[in-house]
Amino acid sequence: MDLSPGQQKALFAAVVVVLVGLGIWLTASPHGSKQPSSAKSPSPTAAASTPAAAGGSPSAVPVPTGSGSVNIYQWLPFSQQALARAAAVTTKVTQDYNTFSYTENAAGYVASMNGLITSQLSQTLKNGYSTFGVAQTRTSQKQISTGTAAIDSIRTFGNGSITFVVTGTQKLASTNGTTTNTNQYAVTVTGQGSSWQVYDIEPASAGNT
Repeated sequence: MDLSPGQQKALFAAVVVVLVGLGIWLTASPHGSKQPSSAKSPSPTAAASTPAAAGGSPSAVPVPTGSGSVNIYQWLPFSQQALARAAAVTTKVTQDYNTFSYTENAAGYVASMNGLITSQLSQTLKNGYSTFGVAQTRTSQKQISTGTAAIDSIRTFGNGSITFVVTGTQKLASTNGTTTNTNQYAVTVTGQGSSWQVYDIEPASAGNT
């Protein structure tokens, strides 16, 4: 269905409303966040556990139009449930991306994300985690990091692909003390229905390619 410029703006505004509500629900509800046993070290790009349940997703948001209100999901290439599931996977992976311990090897760091990320991204994260300088600093400073994440908006979407803009926060404890850092990421998931995987995560300023 072709949308007028006004309808397109209304659609994206409604999607943002849905995501804001979803982000609040995801952060407020217990999702079985991974607690690092001793410390997970930061990788150049990511980390965590089984996907959080996407139950309790927001109800369809009616968008006012000239002739009444409509369900925005009739204009989207995915259902309300599929969007909630994709958002839950995105939030979980971004959280785990910033959760690590100096006692873990690369396989241990990525293990918690198994099933939530593609095999290609898994290998990329292992390589980054094992980079000599990064690994050496992580071990020598006994770094332990805990991550949290919240979705800000949808950047792009299409059939079987959604890119979210996510704010990830990392609380890092080490021999140098404790620091908290916040970064924005562009996280792209692919899939459909209840089956979604992250295949790319990078700084939001760089976008996704």
